[in-house]
Amino acid sequence: MKITDVIAYPVWVGHRNLCLVKVETDAGIYGWGESGLSSRELAVAGAVKHFREFLIGRDARHIGALWQEMYRSQYFEGGRVLTAAISAIDIALWDIAGKALGVPVHQLLGGKQRHEIPCFVTSIKPMGAELIDDCKRLAADGWQVIRATTGEHGNPSQDTQFDVRKSIAAATGALKELRQELGEAVVLGVDYHHRFTVAEAASFCNKMPAGTLDFIEEPIRDQTPSAYAALRSMTDVPFAIGEEFASKWDFMPYIESGLNQFARIDVCNVGGLTEAMKVAAMAETHYIDVMPHDPLGPVCTAATIQMCAAIPNLAWCEVAPYDSDRTDHNRFFINRPIETNGVYPVLDAPGLGIDVDEAALKEQSFKFWEAPRLRKPDGSFTNW
Repeated sequence: MKITDVIAYPVWVGHRNLCLVKVETDAGIYGWGESGLSSRELAVAGAVKHFREFLIGRDARHIGALWQEMYRSQYFEGGRVLTAAISAIDIALWDIAGKALGVPVHQLLGGKQRHEIPCFVTSIKPMGAELIDDCKRLAADGWQVIRATTGEHGNPSQDTQFDVRKSIAAATGALKELRQELGEAVVLGVDYHHRFTVAEAASFCNKMPAGTLDFIEEPIRDQTPSAYAALRSMTDVPFAIGEEFASKWDFMPYIESGLNQFARIDVCNVGGLTEAMKVAAMAETHYIDVMPHDPLGPVCTAATIQMCAAIPNLAWCEVAPYDSDRTDHNRFFINRPIETNGVYPVLDAPGLGIDVDEAALKEQSFKFWEAPRLRKPDGSFTNW
């Protein structure tokens, strides 16, 4: 079964661009994948176009060998752009393999270990009364795992000021009150989008009573594991880390040194299902649960569900908090995964179980978009 084409579609869907990739074969079977490198879709599409030149004519069933060739063939191994492109192609190849054999991808990954995927929900409301009211509503709706955000998301059209100390003051007050309102049974976490320094993150965690948070996600930038080690010595709040990691090698120092309590694997960035399963196995050996990163499109969700079904060490899967996507997603995606009552069902359709209306997709165009620019009060740049 030879690859005949590899096509990238960097197009605007919902509130963002998606970079979808279709791999076609001479058997008439095709697969879909998705890249997770948001706001750099054109760079990923360029990498996909390059990979296409030597993938055409290759056996689509040799998924592991093709992964190695794509990752290592340019001498300078890895990098987020390349692994995002590899991820999309790899996922599409697994989709093809499942369709060719008439089985879901999770069967090829060892078979399903659960019949449904538990999820967590996110409130993007500002810290304070709005967040508390929203989370109480979510809990009343039955959600048992709730994640807050900074509540300050910026505006892509103009710079936004982010005062970290004011944010710490607002967030610690709101989260303490929120824990009292939710009680102890609800899992409560917060995502700080790596906006803190080590000292700021420690200050934030230590301003709240022990047990307020069940996890803090990406509190600081992840390039330096020793910085996380320093932070670990200052707080006992569990860390959820990994959504930016682009390989098992990125995860390795965090897993092996016990810095990571929840592995935020993104199958569309880490290298696809081939690499994600290896990271999940590494995490299992250290009793670390996987908490996948998935705020992207339905193809990513479909692939993530396949991984979640097949691994023993799953915590919860992310449900994107962007309601505005649903109309567009119904327009472009066929049999897209739908969360119901806090879970994704594990289905047995061949491959990923999702299809794409390619004709409708071709009518879409790419829209240039940049993440909001945040500035400190002194005018210097900080992370979004």
